[in-house]
Amino acid sequence: MSREELTRLTDNGNGNGTCGKDDCPNVYRKDSGAFVIQGAVSYAFAAPDGEALVEIPEEILREAVRALGW
Repeated sequence: MSREELTRLTDNGNGNGTCGKDDCPNVYRKDSGAFVIQGAVSYAFAAPDGEALVEIPEEILREAVRALGW
């Protein structure tokens, strides 16, 4: 799956969001309703095989919630 196939819920790249046009923490939504999270790698604990931990700022989650109208 490519990034273009996902709905970006945060910082649409127009320069008005948290990161402007930079590639930084974001929340995406798949057609299935599942979320894809992009953020800095976290080493808070060892994730199981096939999983990863990422850190994203609280403001990114708030922005995603607003985009969904929740």
